[in-house]
Amino acid sequence: MAGDKVILLDFYPSMFGMRARVALSVKGVEYEYREEDLRNKSQLLLESNPVHKKIPVLIHNGKPVCESLIIVEYIDEMYDAGKKVWTTQGEEQEAGKKEFVEILKQLESELGEKPFFGGDNFGFVDVALITFSTWFHTYETLGNFSIKEHCPKLIEWVKRCLEIGEVSKALAEPNKIYDFALALKSKFAAQ
Repeated sequence: MAGDKVILLDFYPSMFGMRARVALSVKGVEYEYREEDLRNKSQLLLESNPVHKKIPVLIHNGKPVCESLIIVEYIDEMYDAGKKVWTTQGEEQEAGKKEFVEILKQLESELGEKPFFGGDNFGFVDVALITFSTWFHTYETLGNFSIKEHCPKLIEWVKRCLEIGEVSKALAEPNKIYDFALALKSKFAAQ
């Protein structure tokens, strides 16, 4: 983000905004802080987060990033733990599987009894997370475990998401992901 224009729309007592400020500070990102009056929201906030109209909103080179950063943390952690499942062996792989399953359990806990993360309808958080399900077959096959065994509600959520035609059409096929992962794994093994 060096040299990029970064703006944070925030409200000082917001713990979600504090997450954004901590993350930006820890990464050493320079940004412009704009305090929002939540009773009289700015036009920039309304345009940047038109659905929920909430802070924080990070605007990076004119593109808004909305919602709680905890979801970004989940996604980041899921990617790293998932990678350990298919790229390592032995104790390291077992540790990766355990870490990965714990992250999935956290997600399942956030889902609760709702059909989708936002409630009754497929929404932003579902969009952010459903793409990871395309890798589940690879993780299970190469890690020799069952996600459904540990997180049945999460797998039911995946099925509900895939029943939405637009969603299933847009996702990569799990078998192609598996073939890609095998090719990548053999390439790394050869190096």
